Amino acid sequence: MKYAILIDGGFVKRKVGTGVKPATATQITDLVSRIRAHDCLAGHELHRIYYYDSKPLEEVVELPLQGGEMDFGKKDVVARNTALHGELSRAPYFALRMGELSFNGWRVRAKELNKDQPEITIKAEHLQPNITQKGVDMRLGMDIAALTLKGMVGILVLVTGDSDFVPAMKFARREGAQLFLVTLGHGVKESMREHSDLLVDIPAKTP
Repeated sequence: MKYAILIDGGFVKRKVGTGVKPATATQITDLVSRIRAHDCLAGHELHRIYYYDSKPLEEVVELPLQGGEMDFGKKDVVARNTALHGELSRAPYFALRMGELSFNGWRVRAKELNKDQPEITIKAEHLQPNITQKGVDMRLGMDIAALTLKGMVGILVLVTGDSDFVPAMKFARREGAQLFLVTLGHGVKESMREHSDLLVDIPAKTP
């Protein structure tokens, strides 16, 4: 039976990387190799690896309160993610599905709001960009629909801990596909367990 691996890139980067050592393409391809070698996929044939992420934000925006500009395109994370996406796009069997990041103004950092006081004074350093991801859930859902409705695979291996994907998981199973969930040790809502056929225990990092 053929199978496809669908990777929530944002989730995987958080699990295999750290703030000091961000995730690399090598770590992600190593994770895929460990998934492919798992007993649950023995005797099955890989169709493709779908990697879902967002293109780096390169917008220039005005800073609040103190004035000036912030150029997201000059941040290290942009160069790092651009390089990572380039490496993965050239890796065997990988297909990248890219959404977008959207800048939606500024918000107060959560730690400033957790203080036990009736009011706070907001300073420039208390604010952070409010950035949201668009299009990733839709692309994953469309791929699941195509893979199952066209009978291209019989097994979907979904690597995520995000319960937003539950509707897509339910659809896949209703259409006859088996859904294997890889959470990399991340705690997930019961609905994700309920709508998967198998919870695959694979650590995020090698010992």
